[in-house]
Amino acid sequence: MQLIAENLVVSRGGRVIVDGLSFAVASGEALLLTGRNGAGKTTLIRALAGFLAPTSGNVRLDGFDPDRDMREACHYVGHQNANKAALTVIENLRFWQRFLGGQPASGASEQLLLDAMERFELEPLADIPAGYLSAGQKRRLGLCRLLLAPRPVWLLDEPTVSLDAQSTALLAEVVGEHTAAGGLVLAATHLPLGLSRTRELRLAPRPQIGQSGAEAAP
Repeated sequence: MQLIAENLVVSRGGRVIVDGLSFAVASGEALLLTGRNGAGKTTLIRALAGFLAPTSGNVRLDGFDPDRDMREACHYVGHQNANKAALTVIENLRFWQRFLGGQPASGASEQLLLDAMERFELEPLADIPAGYLSAGQKRRLGLCRLLLAPRPVWLLDEPTVSLDAQSTALLAEVVGEHTAAGGLVLAATHLPLGLSRTRELRLAPRPQIGQSGAEAAP
């Protein structure tokens, strides 16, 4: 399987953010999007996830059923954790499992949920409302849905936000296991994730009106 973008142009608010970008990510790889704030990392990930329509160019997923929407192959985790504050940890995960996978309640689906919760070290918090969690715990809860339904493409926007060093290392292990199993990952990050088979795509901010194309010094 290979995620391919060709001559991709994405605009927001009438301004071009991503201009003529081409790249490919193959199964077993992680592509790290880096660059200064405003370089277009979030815009690119949202376009790949299907939340923003490209102005021109195209994105395709070779090796995926052409009769299915590419978005069905993708997990997206953005800046927001998408947790319901009034629901407990396990209730949030049950919702996401049904939403993402559509599996009927069964012993197998419940075991998958429990395994995912254990992997992200959330089992002691299972019955705690999400609104009472720390910022790092909320982030781990948001990331936990990656393991609730198998999807080959992970699109992660600043996944380490609010995570301590131990949780960042845990996330790197989970992402590494996904790529080792043939999955592919595209992640916007300011921090190295400690992964093998990793490549970097550095984005530069588009010049504003009146600026040259060169990136200004901080």
